Amino acid sequence: MRKFLIISLFFLLFSVNPQVFATYTQEEQSAIAVYEKISPAIVSIEAQLKDGISAGTGCVVSPDGLILTGSHVVENFQEISVTMYNGQTYKAEFIAKMGKNKDLALIKINPKKSLIAVSFADSENVKVGQKVLSIGNPFGFSNTLTQGIISRIDYVKNRFQTDAAINPGCSGGPLLNSDGLVIGISQSIYNPDNNISNIGIGFAIPSNEAVKFIATVDKSKIHDGNISKKR
Repeated sequence: MRKFLIISLFFLLFSVNPQVFATYTQEEQSAIAVYEKISPAIVSIEAQLKDGISAGTGCVVSPDGLILTGSHVVENFQEISVTMYNGQTYKAEFIAKMGKNKDLALIKINPKKSLIAVSFADSENVKVGQKVLSIGNPFGFSNTLTQGIISRIDYVKNRFQTDAAINPGCSGGPLLNSDGLVIGISQSIYNPDNNISNIGIGFAIPSNEAVKFIATVDKSKIHDGNISKKR
């Protein structure tokens, strides 16, 4: 009788929640933890242009709704729409963009409550071969996680090369280390054959460039609602 009850309990637990018996490797647990922590701070961006829509990704960098993205994502915008991880949408205002060839921009939404924001690591410590995670919105598939390594550091152009899958729609999204800290901002892919999909060569702007850029913004013009629209 006792044996029968134990077996019955086993099957009851398994039928109700199979995850009770799920096991993950340490590497999987690390990736899951990073994704669950950071994905609420990653947004989808659509910029309405004269001739269509530019889609990309953004990182919430302050709880009051300041968002970092790629400047080419919002270049020549007419209207900017931001969609949060939970599907909530906001209209965004353009704040500033970085100088020529830097490809970073800041936009601002006004959320009803404080948002989860990303944190940055010192990109000077990034090494070729280290594991990286990328979260973005490739082809509109929101909050997609991919992983790879730092494949190369281009010291001339100040870019990280990675084999983590970065596709159209991922620009402006974070490249993360194993602790979930941003080490780079996804920018572009290498496509010599005019193939718009990923072939394993993607590029990201080091996080230190983003940190310096954010520090240049006049925060008073953001917090008092008088948002600068420098373009």
